[in-house]
Amino acid sequence: MTGYGDCTYCGGEVVEQKIEYDYRRREHLLVISNVSAGVCGQCGEKYFKPDVLKQMDDCYHGIFDRNQKPQRTLTIPAVSL
Repeated sequence: MTGYGDCTYCGGEVVEQKIEYDYRRREHLLVISNVSAGVCGQCGEKYFKPDVLKQMDDCYHGIFDRNQKPQRTLTIPAVSL
């Protein structure tokens, strides 16, 4: 049992997977790999357990508030319509 229940949006089955997640907050983007998440098999909605959310938040604050070095840096193209 994963503890996620069914998807609140479409009712599909939610299964735990390791994913890459784009963590956006304020004007920053942090790409976090190897994140445990419940993912709906029908619509793709993602669910996170509280301890995982805390870990992602700690990573964000470590890099953007405490100047810790990330494991890697990506170059991301951006456009405006």
